[in-house]
Amino acid sequence: MAKNMQPIAKRCRALGISPAVMGYAKKESNRNPGGQMRKKKSEYALQLTEKQKVKFVYGILEKQFHSYYEKASRMSGKTGENLLILVERRLDNVVFRLGYAMTRREARQMTTHGHFTVNGKKVDIPSYLVKPGDVIEMKEDSRKVERFKASLEANGFRKPPQWLEFDKNTMAAKVVAMPTRADIDMPIEEHLIVELYSK
Repeated sequence: MAKNMQPIAKRCRALGISPAVMGYAKKESNRNPGGQMRKKKSEYALQLTEKQKVKFVYGILEKQFHSYYEKASRMSGKTGENLLILVERRLDNVVFRLGYAMTRREARQMTTHGHFTVNGKKVDIPSYLVKPGDVIEMKEDSRKVERFKASLEANGFRKPPQWLEFDKNTMAAKVVAMPTRADIDMPIEEHLIVELYSK
């Protein structure tokens, strides 16, 4: 399985995003401050950066990201917003949003290893798209793993976005609505991605 192994702090600095968006609250890079970066970027460079930003944050490679774009373009509404909503609905992102994992990379690994169920059935596909009404739970055996318990405590049961409902007692989450553009907490100009793919 192909996966993105780029250095976090270095890549965040290059893309102009905070490592906190990735779940790395204490990571930073002071290497080569200022560097030899060009002050003014071309239109193409700006469009490419926005695309790379979303791909990097959500851990998606080009082929899959392009298929999301194709799907978003066929949906009603704004293509850019549809694209962001699609990647936000990924199961690995939901696991991260609920505080089960410190980072999306860790959430992807936990999902791949089959620690979660959706509507009572084991799902080990990180790109699985959740929908309203879905119930996401950590498997009973997995709840006893110290690493996962520590992650939840460290995140203080991270407050989930409005489209997710989390019950601390049963440790079950429910998708109560589709995510909206307002639920995506990173600075992204999605219209630039649309312009890039429209060429």
